Amino acid sequence: MNGHKIVNQNALHFITLTVVSWADVFSRQVYRDIVLDSLIYCQKEKGLVVNTYVLMSNHLHLICYAKMPNLLSNTIRDFKKFTSKRIIYEIETNKSESRREWLLRLFKFHAKFNIDNLNYQFWTQYN
Repeated sequence: MNGHKIVNQNALHFITLTVVSWADVFSRQVYRDIVLDSLIYCQKEKGLVVNTYVLMSNHLHLICYAKMPNLLSNTIRDFKKFTSKRIIYEIETNKSESRREWLLRLFKFHAKFNIDNLNYQFWTQYN
């Protein structure tokens, strides 16, 4: 699957970001907060305009656009990179996460199929 490329960077887009294997990560508040705080940061600092969003247990829907030319792809890339690293860090360090070993094993497995990731793949590669 190739996914879809954002051709018109300034147009309004419907974007879905999905956790690999549809893992129910966002059933925990701590991980939802990371996503929501990151969206707020992207709005304030990167010119992302979010018309609406829905955060489900294993994916995020956005209807959004970027104020600045050619920024939407970069903003989504940076958002995915930051949130994945931060969520994985929380999973690794949170001793009360009962699914820690399973989640890390799952993310490590998916990293094998993406040459850009050395250790873990949290989000699916394509939006």
